[in-house]
Amino acid sequence: MGLGLAFLASCSKEEITVADTQPQNSTSNNQAEVSSESVVRRGQSYIILSSTDNLPSDLASQMQAANGTLTGELSGAGLALATSTDPDFAAKASRISGVRSVIHDFTYQGFAPNSARDVEAVTESDNTNPATSADNDRFFPLQWGHTAIQAPEAWNTGARGKGALVAVLDGGFDLTHPDLVANIAGSKSFVPGEAAQFKGSAFSHGTHTAGTIGAVDNNLGVVGVAPEAKLLLVKVLADGGSGSFSWMIQGIYYAVSQQADVINMSLGAAIPNSSKYRDDNGTPEDTSDDKWVNDTKEIQELLVAISKATSYATKKGVTVIASAGNDANNGQRDKNLVHIPSGATDVISISATGPMGWALKPLETNLDRMASYTNFGTSDVEFAAPGGDAAYPGNDIASIAGVTQYAFAFDMVFSLTSQGRYTWSAGTSMAGPHAAGVAALIVGKAGGQLDPSRVRAIMRASADDLGKPGRDPYYGYGRVNALRAVSQAF
Repeated sequence: MGLGLAFLASCSKEEITVADTQPQNSTSNNQAEVSSESVVRRGQSYIILSSTDNLPSDLASQMQAANGTLTGELSGAGLALATSTDPDFAAKASRISGVRSVIHDFTYQGFAPNSARDVEAVTESDNTNPATSADNDRFFPLQWGHTAIQAPEAWNTGARGKGALVAVLDGGFDLTHPDLVANIAGSKSFVPGEAAQFKGSAFSHGTHTAGTIGAVDNNLGVVGVAPEAKLLLVKVLADGGSGSFSWMIQGIYYAVSQQADVINMSLGAAIPNSSKYRDDNGTPEDTSDDKWVNDTKEIQELLVAISKATSYATKKGVTVIASAGNDANNGQRDKNLVHIPSGATDVISISATGPMGWALKPLETNLDRMASYTNFGTSDVEFAAPGGDAAYPGNDIASIAGVTQYAFAFDMVFSLTSQGRYTWSAGTSMAGPHAAGVAALIVGKAGGQLDPSRVRAIMRASADDLGKPGRDPYYGYGRVNALRAVSQAF
């Protein structure tokens, strides 16, 4: 989930023009919050949950007998998808032997489309990170997140993610971006009517997250945390950020089938357990016949459905990482809010850190300050990672590596966007990819195909314990550390 402002930069100009706009503070009121009004029940689309990891035999004919049409079977995960115009379909299908429950699919806003402000850039400059082969990449000095997690030091040991495959489940991607294309192992879209390629010139959330994980070290723009890892780009959200949970489930299942080592999901919805939800009555484009429903059990079963998918992935050897969400919510106190997918079984949930005023004092500013928007809670956060923040107040102007901009912009995460360009953005969406990149470095160091429990243990043993000793509500077990992670015994 990404939030705040995005700034676009091209490599075609020698000077930078500061946009004539005012900075905005990041508070819980301007984040990618998902309310019950933005989570809509799909009146004629269903998710079938099996009582076990196996599906009942002859499920298609049994669905037909219940006045439904089976549209997908995820064998091994105990999940299936169906459609029906019969209002009693769920009740009928639930009576099939071996079926645990039948629930509606839901649409949700997985991330908020960022507003963009064009900034023309840049001039060359020296690198402020430790010397590595990446020091010729033009925007590498802006990647303070790499400094925070000691990624350059990890590269200097030879760990660069080679041999790891990371599946990025997100919105559309710029499949031709020069900083990305060489590391793309494949792409697929589960969004009906939309290809995996991002369309238009707006901010591309998927391209940004993919770039943080695995942008190529090519002496051009930015560098990913794991610059030699391969990327499987899976579109499960429309370019505008909306999607259905069934698309997420299918994306997870597909990533497993392609033998991904890591899944990153910088997306999600914070859904109240007890609330009314709009039902689209099978006509999402026409709201005139919508109705409102209240089904707490259905939301609980939705989390179970996602958990069946994530558990399946973990059993198949995939480390699953998701952003914790941008609601500034204390999960320990607000038990009513269910965050999906970070709250699902076996998912490593990532909170966000971000400096304030880094560009003004780059050697003195705390890079591990908790971001103003991040969700938190001892049981809700496993690790923290750089996500950026736009909370710096005022109109101060700063310059880093020949780039001049408002100081608050530099506190966000700099990565890729559409049409071969680059952008700043902030959110736990940006934190998750930093952690996924570290996971890819671990898998690559191990030679590939490392058991998720081992990846998790190494991340835990190597994290910098910045909060209260042990697991705390903000940093979890600590902020991820790439150098310490690849220095562990394998």
